[in-house]
Amino acid sequence: MLRRIRHVLIALAVVVGLQPIAVAQAGPPPEASVASDTREAGSADTGSGDTGSRDAGSRDAGSRDMASRDTASETGATDVARARVATEVLLDSYDEQKAWFPSSWWNSAVALQTIGDYMERTGDRSYVDELDHSFETNKGPFPAGERSTDEIYGNFTSRAIDDAGWWALNWVTAYDLTGDQKYLDMAGTIADFMHGFWDPSTCGGGIWWNEERTYKNAVTNGQWIRLTAELHNRIPGDTVWLGRSQEAWDWYVASGLINANGLVNDGLTDSCANNGDTVWSYNQGLGIGAALELYRATGDPELLGTARRLADAALGSGALVTDGVLTESCDPVGRSCDDNQKQFKGIFMRYLMELADTTGEARYQEFVDRQAETIWANDRDSSERLGLRWAGASSAESPNVFDWRSQASALSALIAAVPVDAPSRSLSATMSPAQLVVMPSPGATSQVRTEVEVAATSAGQLPVRAGVQVSAPDGWVVDPARSRVELVPAGDGTPARANVPLEVTVPADAEDGSYPLTVRVTARPGLSYTTRVTVQVASVVDFDAGTTQEVAWLWDAGGSGLSQSGSRFADGTSHFVYKFPFPAEATSAEATLTIDNQYVVDVGPDGASWTTVMTEDEPIRDGSNKADHTLDLTPHLGPDKAVYIRVTDAFPEDGWGGGVYHVSARYGTS
Repeated sequence: MLRRIRHVLIALAVVVGLQPIAVAQAGPPPEASVASDTREAGSADTGSGDTGSRDAGSRDAGSRDMASRDTASETGATDVARARVATEVLLDSYDEQKAWFPSSWWNSAVALQTIGDYMERTGDRSYVDELDHSFETNKGPFPAGERSTDEIYGNFTSRAIDDAGWWALNWVTAYDLTGDQKYLDMAGTIADFMHGFWDPSTCGGGIWWNEERTYKNAVTNGQWIRLTAELHNRIPGDTVWLGRSQEAWDWYVASGLINANGLVNDGLTDSCANNGDTVWSYNQGLGIGAALELYRATGDPELLGTARRLADAALGSGALVTDGVLTESCDPVGRSCDDNQKQFKGIFMRYLMELADTTGEARYQEFVDRQAETIWANDRDSSERLGLRWAGASSAESPNVFDWRSQASALSALIAAVPVDAPSRSLSATMSPAQLVVMPSPGATSQVRTEVEVAATSAGQLPVRAGVQVSAPDGWVVDPARSRVELVPAGDGTPARANVPLEVTVPADAEDGSYPLTVRVTARPGLSYTTRVTVQVASVVDFDAGTTQEVAWLWDAGGSGLSQSGSRFADGTSHFVYKFPFPAEATSAEATLTIDNQYVVDVGPDGASWTTVMTEDEPIRDGSNKADHTLDLTPHLGPDKAVYIRVTDAFPEDGWGGGVYHVSARYGTS
């Protein structure tokens, strides 16, 4: 939400012609109006539904080759738009104060590198400041519990050697984006730290996974080879890092980590044999990425061959692919992935993208495109969040999970689908807020407000004139139902943005349920994108945290997370806020929260001013205080009869903030 507000403030475009065309009634306007508006501001209809159009449509003239190029350009434009929207959603969870993604140290490094990947792939430089802010804010030391359960020594290092490795890889990406030497210097500092854990006295070599030197595993050594080769490829005249990379690669392929099927198991036993542990996608991806970067350093075709072998083994294995979709062993319904495992698939896709780029082989790009398509079609909720299960499977007992970690992972697949030479023209749209709730007064219409943000890029500084058309259920009224915006991008891949406010009138006879508003933006020639917002009409409030029912009431996720036990929790400086828009005749209200651990609960009338109504005084970490608590909301009813409930952490230094499992709310009338 804060990210979307920031975009409103920095919008570069002017919104024009916001008055409704003909009538404010939503739905298709008369045929003549459509044609007129299309000629002025949009293109012919090129598709519909919940995605940006990938269908170029028919053409009456031009060669087949030209049509093919146009189709590829429009497809690429949609790929850019999808990646841009998914990046914006990911950044909604970025903690501006701590300059990271809450509750996960190494996961934040991977998420930041994914944002760097997006900028490098698309040319959009909107988030360079976030990378720099994260660097400057987090390069110092932190006590245990502040950024990680481990103490952070400074320079992004800790007892977890692989955590340091993720930060180093991220800073190399930041260097590639900006050319700022400080990022490459930091990557080298981290690599020097890691080198202290290279130990030929055990298993003949390899980097230890942790400071206690208890385990030699695939992830740390895949990182090490990749990082040392990256440093060599960016430091003129280097021989030291190249020698270390080659030594590590020789050890890696001889160590037994790669099994007879070409799959990378998790690590080695104490007797230095393959431990047969789970084949995780990120280990497979790091093996591919390590081989590719060393290939770039040496030109040795055997390295490229090994990268292909590792990729082919993964794509042909039931251990990592189910029905053509990348699937972790913890993904299927009935199982659950922890917060680390949620990001594994994205790391694989980062390096498979590189292999597809390097080899130009269709089978890799086809796999990449399949992942992007299934994510967008099956693994995306009405708030544009991307989930854990890319095939979209879910059940009441084992729901699909949507959080910033799953967002970052799936985003890597969308980035991989963007062409190497990203098209200069693109068009996208998002809604803010993406979820709206109406608790109607009996027999009365209700009004809610939302906003469409249109973003566009173009070659040079050519203006983009986009038409905006809103469709709503029968009997609903949207003002304006149609409008036009003009955007003037800078021509460097960074989009210009414009905002269109919408007022939605919900009819008095609308029954409880979820109702979609569909917004389609078009621009000539051939650009089209469709987004949506859901309006929840509800007479009662009753939901479990982390479910699809919660989404409508979650006004601000605030960097909160979802626990394995089924709670939404707020650690450290993170928070979350529920909003209950009670109807106009409400004179009293109360809410019941099932909550545990170290909570602070605040209530307010406007989402900005707060009164603390409940605090846990003991630093409880085991959920032993889990209980139902009923709150009197009556004193906090706002002028519009809305009430906001915020949950934060009573002991922010230790990482065990309040967790909410179930929420219900009721109102009364005098």
